[in-house]
Amino acid sequence: MHLQVHAAHRSHGRVDVLVNNAGVMPLSTRDALKVDEWNRMIDVNLRGVLHGIAAVLPLTRTQGSGHIVNIASVSGHRVDPTAAVYSATKFALRALSEGLRQESRHLPVTVISPGLTHSELTEGISDTAVREATRDMMDIAMPAAAIDYAIGQPIEVDVSEIIVRPTAQG
Repeated sequence: MHLQVHAAHRSHGRVDVLVNNAGVMPLSTRDALKVDEWNRMIDVNLRGVLHGIAAVLPLTRTQGSGHIVNIASVSGHRVDPTAAVYSATKFALRALSEGLRQESRHLPVTVISPGLTHSELTEGISDTAVREATRDMMDIAMPAAAIDYAIGQPIEVDVSEIIVRPTAQG
């Protein structure tokens, strides 16, 4: 992450927005004991975001501006069967973002929590039955205008959190 941020900074002279959209979602029941998958979710969904923040935060301080957008999930607001660890990482992402927002008065921090969205997330689910059931729900598509809305606000407005989901999602 540091390399990409520094490459963007070298090319453009600044970094205005970081969108932390790292995430994996290998859903399974707890009794399946897929500890390696749980660890991977924690590594990508939390540590990945922290590494993104670490890469961009010094630049935003130096330039006196910037915006961090962390992509969470509606699973960071509710827990569904097979999604407890995934939800835990997304709840934690919301807490990390709120702490960063409070610590960084020069830097807007936004959490976007999308509902069901077409993505590759289902491909990481090793439990075939859970993967197929989840894929069937992903047929609901959703526009991603929330990021544009958040970063388009005046500097004195910090859109801290947006939950956006398709109307057809339960």
